[in-house]
Amino acid sequence: MSEPDGQAFSDRIFAAEDGMHLHLRDYHPGPDATGSRLPVICLAGLTRNARDFHQLALIISQDARTPRRVIALDYRGRGLSDRDDNKANYTVLVEAQDVIHVCAGLGVDRAIFIGTSRGGLILHMLAAIKPDLLAAVVLNDIGPVIEAKGLMQIRDDLNSAIPPRDWNDATKMLKARHGADFPALGEQDWVEMADAIYRETDGRIVADVDPAIAAQLITIDFENPLPDLWSQFDALANTPMMVIRGEHSALLSEATVEEMAARHPAAQLVLAREQGHPPLLHLQPVADEIMSFLASV
Repeated sequence: MSEPDGQAFSDRIFAAEDGMHLHLRDYHPGPDATGSRLPVICLAGLTRNARDFHQLALIISQDARTPRRVIALDYRGRGLSDRDDNKANYTVLVEAQDVIHVCAGLGVDRAIFIGTSRGGLILHMLAAIKPDLLAAVVLNDIGPVIEAKGLMQIRDDLNSAIPPRDWNDATKMLKARHGADFPALGEQDWVEMADAIYRETDGRIVADVDPAIAAQLITIDFENPLPDLWSQFDALANTPMMVIRGEHSALLSEATVEEMAARHPAAQLVLAREQGHPPLLHLQPVADEIMSFLASV
């Protein structure tokens, strides 16, 4: 795995309330550059980590006119954060509490949040338990209703993946599995995706996540409807919002986005064309849409 633009961010470690060490990347241009602008906190998907946001974090933190501090967190069990011996702690509620604790440690009492997939579910939870923390939210291919078909696809993909032989194989495998849903991606995008998902450990290329997290999906009973989060979503009614949906997403349906827009008429809707779940946010024109949204907050 490469270490791109190492000087652009600082690696920081915070202790969760139960002592777990949580890692984050802190892209901080400095108070003279950011002024009073709110920081941006990025929350990744179920098995992903802070590296997913590297390219977007550079765009935001190094913007020539309005740079902002960007913080990208590794949840417990992901990236450089500790693996939890108690696998029952891998829940949206515990992860939301970790976010609150890290924000307190950083001295951040209000921020703009970008939540991809699982990260967006955490934002729904924060809307219920810590709404004052949310100055604005970007929900990336996630909403109050998760399509069972999409979640089953994620379950099967995560639990059947074969470890790649080397980094070149990792890139080829990702492209073979997801290329049909992501025609917008170029070769370098696939390389960067492999860098974000995998880590080299003891000479082996492995997914940078506790395997127990993917295994949790196997226990879901898809014979019963998945619970929705409309009440938590409605708590965001007065919060500036952007909703991004991948054109080929199987997790977030067009019908759910339409209902989200009806309940939150001020929400800005963005379609990430030629992308599936979850869209890469640094690709154009999505990145420009995000920058415009940030400027409005």
